[in-house]
Amino acid sequence: MIAVQSGLAAGLSWWIAHNLLGNPNPVFAPTAAVGTIAAALGQRTRRTVELLVGIGLGIAIGDGLVYLIGSGAWQTGVIVTLAIGIALGLAGRGGTIVSQVGGTAVLIATLSTSQRNLELPRIVDAVTGSLTGLIVVALLVPLNPIRIINRAVAPVFRTLAAQLRNLERALRTEDADRAIGAMEALRGMNPDVERMQDAIRGAEEVVTIAPVRWSRRKEFSRYDWGATHLLRVIDDCQDLARRAATALQYREPVSPDLCRAVEALADAVDQLYREVRTARPHARARRIALRAALHAGCAQSSGPATFGTAATTQIRVAASDLLRATGCSVDGANRRVRLAADLGRARAAGSTSDG
Repeated sequence: MIAVQSGLAAGLSWWIAHNLLGNPNPVFAPTAAVGTIAAALGQRTRRTVELLVGIGLGIAIGDGLVYLIGSGAWQTGVIVTLAIGIALGLAGRGGTIVSQVGGTAVLIATLSTSQRNLELPRIVDAVTGSLTGLIVVALLVPLNPIRIINRAVAPVFRTLAAQLRNLERALRTEDADRAIGAMEALRGMNPDVERMQDAIRGAEEVVTIAPVRWSRRKEFSRYDWGATHLLRVIDDCQDLARRAATALQYREPVSPDLCRAVEALADAVDQLYREVRTARPHARARRIALRAALHAGCAQSSGPATFGTAATTQIRVAASDLLRATGCSVDGANRRVRLAADLGRARAAGSTSDG
């Protein structure tokens, strides 16, 4: 899709600059168009603004320095050095602004003696290309924002569920090394999480600037809400894995209910992903998350040691954040998890008294 958008934007911007605006050699228009399209999702509008600001600064700085010191080999080096230095001072970092300031300063310094009036065509081409790129992504070939998010969240859900199952097996077999491996894998999810966040920013850009996708704004808001709380679930599970690994290293007894709670948490993550992918209601994912809280309550009633108690508490926190990811309010999620855990404790206490 990016390739189609880039090709269409390049051809269209060249046609506009050449046929409508009368530029016989509109090199910069398709370059700016492709630069806008190629920018990361969620950054195209900012990239366009930075590109135009960079070109304007490059022209101003380049023209001023050519007027003061002239043109030539050493002058070109000095002009580019000073232009980029000034741009870094103003922008505070590298990026599109600095690269455009440097590139424009090179053109002014090297071509000003042979070609006059480069400034206006350069600006017009940049504006034409950038706006054409935005028009293509907003009106002609807009991406599907929900598909963008679904593709990016898949590895996050898969890794989270897989490592929870790995942690459950570690607890069941009392394998501390395996628990540490699950903890490290959960901590290593940052690249997938960053791609998910980039996709969400890209989808937000699409539903903001593309009229044909405005009908998806409400749906995007639900995804954005869910992703925010999914990040919290990941943090919860990282803490859970750390506490479980520590419990195993200290050879604390592991309740079977603790294993069942972790397994239910993994099932809830899997189920939530299936519901997200197919746009189904989240009733089943909520029930499974509450089952994890119930088993955590059962495990707490057996009086686990220090780190085991912390692990069961962390399961309840993760279950609450999972419920919030499905759209539950903070108070509603906490109340339902508390009731499920209390029911688990009551069942375990009744089972013990019967025995």
